Amino acid sequence: MGNKLKLESGRSPCESEAIMTEMVLPQHTNAIGTVFGGVVMSWVDIAAAICAERHCHRQVVTASVDALSFLAPIKLGWIVTLKSSINYVWKTSCEVGVKVMAENPRTGESFQTATAYVTMVALDSNGRPTLMPPIEPETDDQKRRYEEAKARRISRLELKKQNEERRKQRAGEQE
Repeated sequence: MGNKLKLESGRSPCESEAIMTEMVLPQHTNAIGTVFGGVVMSWVDIAAAICAERHCHRQVVTASVDALSFLAPIKLGWIVTLKSSINYVWKTSCEVGVKVMAENPRTGESFQTATAYVTMVALDSNGRPTLMPPIEPETDDQKRRYEEAKARRISRLELKKQNEERRKQRAGEQE
């Protein structure tokens, strides 16, 4: 009963925000001294998972990564900070927004280098999707992100439907 009460009450996105910091080391970089995109993707996935697990107090898995946009290169020796926050919660999944900032420690200059929207799914003890508690956006920024997440989901589901129809059409042509 206590768990059900917790699940029914909404939580502020502030309660689960995560900030993760990394230093760019040689193993993170390519031949021109900038971070591999896959390394940034891995960091984004981890930051999103930490945020989602804090929100639902359960294990989570990544269902999709939407709109991962690389805005600027990140160089060897720089400091990378990832900020993640729950934007919206559906039944068993949530959208986590991740903002990637880079800092040149020699100049103190800091700027945004990437953004991503990650859909995470909560799992029960049997590894099956389970309910997530809702969020209650409080600030104007949280409310804006909440509404934008709903629109992204509609687009994501429409694209999924189109892709399934194309797959079925190709399968029918091959028979």
